[in-house]
Amino acid sequence: INVPRFETCETCNGNGAAPGTSINTCSLCSGAGQVRFQQGFFTVSRTCHQCRGTGRMVTSYCKTCQGAGRIERDHTIEIKIPAGVDSGARLRIAGEGEAGSQGGGRGDLYVFVEVKEHELFERQENNLYVNVPISFTQAALGAEIKVPTLIDGEETLKVPEGTQTGSVFRIKGKGIVSLQGHGRGDLFAVVSVQTPAKLNREQRKLFEQLAKLEEQKNQARKLGSKVREIFG
Repeated sequence: INVPRFETCETCNGNGAAPGTSINTCSLCSGAGQVRFQQGFFTVSRTCHQCRGTGRMVTSYCKTCQGAGRIERDHTIEIKIPAGVDSGARLRIAGEGEAGSQGGGRGDLYVFVEVKEHELFERQENNLYVNVPISFTQAALGAEIKVPTLIDGEETLKVPEGTQTGSVFRIKGKGIVSLQGHGRGDLFAVVSVQTPAKLNREQRKLFEQLAKLEEQKNQARKLGSKVREIFG
């Protein structure tokens, strides 16, 4: 990642003074950075206006950093993203923050993670959901289908006959690894039955035969219901 941050000026080593010049103690605050004055019964402290709270008086400022002791630079660092991390996670990289004032040490860098959406998988905690389209005949007769997984290629799933759109099948251990290192979540395949958009002559003939069989079955059911009403 590329991080813009303040780094210690290499010319003055962070003290803000031009090389070879002296740094004197502030005569007003005696190096404390604050001055105190009496206000009634109270003693009040405020930032020294002469040295601006630094406690030092620079005779000649560093031309590189204009006396700030720090300069802003872009810095590229490599960070490790742990397996199982999710959006909102905060990673702490020690010693990669901004340099302190007057040559002080570096702070830490905090990286907030935002996980991009996947084109196939939807994540819910450590579980994954994937939509799997199947044909009308696969749903009616049952079949073995291939389900994509996140890292292991494809997994074979047996779909029973009579499967309906929206049916959910669980494949254990094919989800996201736990951030705490305790196993993996599961993969849930959500089936979507695809209705054929165009039929050839042979397919149409078969569907027409199926429709006639279903009509005969419905008529037989209606007849049986009327018989039960008469003799029941």
